[in-house]
Amino acid sequence: MATINGVLDALDPANAARGTLKLENTEKRDTLIKIEKRYQKQWQDTGVFNATAPTTSEVPFGSIKPSDLHKKNPKYFGTFAYPYMNGTLHAGHGFTASKVEYTAGFARMQGKRALFPLGFHCTGMPIKACADKLTEDVRKFGQDFERYEDQQRDDGEEQVPAPTQAETKEDITKFTSKKSKAAAKGVKLKHQFQIMLALGIPREEIHKFADANYWLKYFPPLCKRDMNNFGARIDWRRSFVTTDANPYYDAFVRWQMNRLKELDKIQYGSRYTIYSPKDGQPCMDHDRTEGEGVAPQEYTALKLKVLEWAPEASKILQGKVPDSATVYFVPATLRPETMYGQTCCFVGPKIKYGVFKVLENEYYVVTKRAAWNMAFQGIFFRNSEFPRDASELMPIAELTGTSVVGSLVNAPLAVHTEGVRILPMDTVSPTKGTGVVTSVPSDSPDDYATVVDLAKKADYYGIKKQWAELEIVPIVDTPSYGNLAAPFLVKKMKINSPKDIKQLVEAKDLAYKEGYYKGTMIVGDFKGEAVEIAKPKVKAQLIQNGEAFEYAEPNGHVVSRSADECVVAYLGQWFLNYGENDPAWRDQVLDYVKNDMETFTSETKNGFEKNLEWLNRWACARTYGLGSKLPWEPKFLVESLSDSAIYMSYYTIAHFLHSNNFGTQPGLLNIKPEQMLDEVWDYIFCRRDISEELLESSGISKADLETMRREFEYWYPLDMRISGKDLIPNHLTFFLYIHLALFPRELWPRSIRANGHLMLNGEKMSKSSGNFLTLNDAVTKYGADATRIAFADAGDGVEDANFEETVANQIILRMYTLKEWCEASIHDRSLRTSETDKNLWDHLFENEMHTLVHQAYTHYAATDYKVALKSALYDFTSARDFYREALTAASIPMHASLIKKYITLQSLIICPIAPHWADYIWQEVLSNRTTIQNALWPEVPQPDPSLTAAYTYIRTTSSAITSAEGAQIRKKSKGKSTTYDPEKPKKLTIYTASAFPAWQQKYIDLVRDFHEKASLEDKNLNAEVGRMGEGKKAMPFVQGLKKRIQGGERAEDVFERKLAFKEVDVLAGMLRGLRKTVPRCRGVEVVEVPPEGEGETEGKRKGRIVRSEGDGVGEVGTERELLGAAEMAVPGGPTFYFENT
Repeated sequence: MATINGVLDALDPANAARGTLKLENTEKRDTLIKIEKRYQKQWQDTGVFNATAPTTSEVPFGSIKPSDLHKKNPKYFGTFAYPYMNGTLHAGHGFTASKVEYTAGFARMQGKRALFPLGFHCTGMPIKACADKLTEDVRKFGQDFERYEDQQRDDGEEQVPAPTQAETKEDITKFTSKKSKAAAKGVKLKHQFQIMLALGIPREEIHKFADANYWLKYFPPLCKRDMNNFGARIDWRRSFVTTDANPYYDAFVRWQMNRLKELDKIQYGSRYTIYSPKDGQPCMDHDRTEGEGVAPQEYTALKLKVLEWAPEASKILQGKVPDSATVYFVPATLRPETMYGQTCCFVGPKIKYGVFKVLENEYYVVTKRAAWNMAFQGIFFRNSEFPRDASELMPIAELTGTSVVGSLVNAPLAVHTEGVRILPMDTVSPTKGTGVVTSVPSDSPDDYATVVDLAKKADYYGIKKQWAELEIVPIVDTPSYGNLAAPFLVKKMKINSPKDIKQLVEAKDLAYKEGYYKGTMIVGDFKGEAVEIAKPKVKAQLIQNGEAFEYAEPNGHVVSRSADECVVAYLGQWFLNYGENDPAWRDQVLDYVKNDMETFTSETKNGFEKNLEWLNRWACARTYGLGSKLPWEPKFLVESLSDSAIYMSYYTIAHFLHSNNFGTQPGLLNIKPEQMLDEVWDYIFCRRDISEELLESSGISKADLETMRREFEYWYPLDMRISGKDLIPNHLTFFLYIHLALFPRELWPRSIRANGHLMLNGEKMSKSSGNFLTLNDAVTKYGADATRIAFADAGDGVEDANFEETVANQIILRMYTLKEWCEASIHDRSLRTSETDKNLWDHLFENEMHTLVHQAYTHYAATDYKVALKSALYDFTSARDFYREALTAASIPMHASLIKKYITLQSLIICPIAPHWADYIWQEVLSNRTTIQNALWPEVPQPDPSLTAAYTYIRTTSSAITSAEGAQIRKKSKGKSTTYDPEKPKKLTIYTASAFPAWQQKYIDLVRDFHEKASLEDKNLNAEVGRMGEGKKAMPFVQGLKKRIQGGERAEDVFERKLAFKEVDVLAGMLRGLRKTVPRCRGVEVVEVPPEGEGETEGKRKGRIVRSEGDGVGEVGTERELLGAAEMAVPGGPTFYFENT
């Protein structure tokens, strides 16, 4: 029995990270964090990230088109979904924000004015529901929960809730989002105060959160703290809280809703919606702790009239149901068009059913769960009198499935007019549909497998065999499976019993898709029509005849923020008319996604397309929670996903209106909330022109209105919206719908970039398992730049990314060591300084820096941050290492001007990702007087293809030589024979060819022909190479030619078989280094191999030494007999030979 002190220990927030990496020596980290804090303060003090449009005094209003203003003054405007203020930010928030961060940083370096604002989302149920729970906790346990121990003694131990049954998709015509972020984040704690303790809220302060408004004051400053500690380039002047707590934002939301209603995008009508009985209102995605993305699943509920009760059921119902009453079993089906083929009706033998009174003399047999859903759909209660508690709906009797087996019922439309029997089916789910399943074995593989099994084992199941052997009548004809699809598939897939679940699921999917999309009705009033057309007609006919009614339920388990299990209700409500009911609007959005908007990945585009085809009307108002009041019916509040579709436009002018989150302090233009009329918003957002009437009614000066219009016109359209992929099914799609409805085309969003969820150390983040980090945890543990670099390294696609703590930890050492090296090298007087003293290694290093600068630019521009990081940090330091090691081996100092250039370029190209480190190097090592945040991307020459080729040649050749040496060492360690003893002194001979083999000429001619007449990407090129009969050696050769041309070498040089560099001269520069890097190497000779047919003396081929270095080597010009390795050498592809000396 836990006391409050025990709870405090158990819910220590540090426990959430108990399974993460533990750091020991933190001196280097602490040094880097100290630097980071210094620059964060400098940035905030100077307001370096405060972005402003060109003012009307700089560029007079109306003197230039917005598009021309953008050309003259380039801009970038990026946002990510503003975080919800019911807790602190976790690492996943930081990961998504980092994508805006890197892009904003890069945009600044491109010379653009970059705006990255951030507000705080407070609308909806979550905060209000939590506050209400705390009110109850305080009432029960005391202000500081000191009575918690006594309450536990009364209540007993807390019970762990049972897992919910997994749901499967039923209706193939609907698109659903499979991932529930809210469910993934669920915290299994019984009381709200425990959750607050787990968030790190001091116990004595928790009671204050019983006031919902306190959340709005407490968490936004923590969010700002965490983002500042992360080094975010945010313009905080534009921040705000949502809801009517900020009267300016409230006016903005009311304007938005008014205009949408005027456009007929908001309508009123009755529809199915997820509903919380406890809260007495719809429960939308952001109002849920479980079931985000779950939607109503609509069925046709059939009324199967009982003709004869099974004996056991008859006894139970005696005296409870009048003899004159009509009782119906009510199965729910997604396939009303197949009801002609009913042969029986299934129940779950162990399921409990209720007999519920509908009318004075009419009763339904369904599960209690189904009856509870029906209660909110006008079945047992009127729509104006929905129940709040299940005790208001009690059955007049309860029956087990077993007790009703054998009952005879009339099946509407069935060809078996004499009636069908109620039979047992073990796989009937009590949590899906009504628990009653009508059987159509002609088209349902599950039904067919079950009736076959029942007929075989009639005695075992306690039924009469003939009950399961009614004639199976063809209903639907299909091109692939005939007119009895279910029997066909069951036999084809060798399904032997109802227990072959996996095969039956596959067969069901095949039968449903084939029947729906390709099937033709062959019975009934709609014989000859396509199933897709006949289905709604059959449903309408059944309902019109009183033989069925519409029924709906959630297609998954949904729990509201108030811990209420939700149902589907059919009620009148205000809704945004998304989807098929406004096809012009839907198609406009769909066309924009397909043809104009940048989505960066095909997965993101496909997600939008599928969702737009599926998404339907969305309830935009509710009665409980926080938010802005619906202007024309103030008893309703605007729903949280409906007030957050275009708030990005509000960012553009927020700082003019207010200077704090709540709008209680005036902004730059000293405008009052009541002055923000709908017509003012219309003007700001380019929906109307200015007029004397507007100036008079608002009291806002023309100059101020033009200032706000300028700011909006400059920053819009939004250049990039970044979000987790889980928001595609709701927020991101709404974001597109509303933008396209309210703004002219030139102001529609330019791009949406969706990212995956963030894993931690290869596993899902979880507080309960101890594998969890808040953003503050990560930055405190590793520092801002190491965290940012690890985020960049985690991945860029829509697949889940992985924050690897070992990477973050290694980055600390890398960045600290690099900082120390930069500090020492910039003042190293041993470096060469003469500009006339540059050698091959200097030129190669400088050229490789130019290459990587251009590569990094390309990757940043494409928002491919993982590969941008590779070019801008890993490969850039690798180039320095190669330069340093080559010159050290040659006993030559590095060049001072190149080292300064390296340090300068390194600080610049890593700045978007690691701004603190970059600014430190820029200001304190390179002694620049202004921040690197205002520096431009470095302009460097295009790489020299000859130097690039030489650099690649050197690295490839060096690697091949050291790898060969290593292979000999490994062979000797295993006791195998070697061609020489690698542990004894040795000489290295490098063979370089002066001419290409003759066989290659015809392939050069082939590649030249394709290059001139078609394309090197032409698939026929490879096919032609294969037909010429030497594919094994020819294909790599051809690919090498293509790579050289595509890498920037002149095609003439490639086709004339000229290397882009002088191979012998490059090898000469390598010799001294090779002597030092190859263990016990006394000398190196470079021997030139003559062309075929030359250099033969007395039957032996000989070459000449063209370069040599060290002891025991021949002089230049000396002939050497060519060994076997020499014959494999080609220009640009040397071979080598070791021998002991």
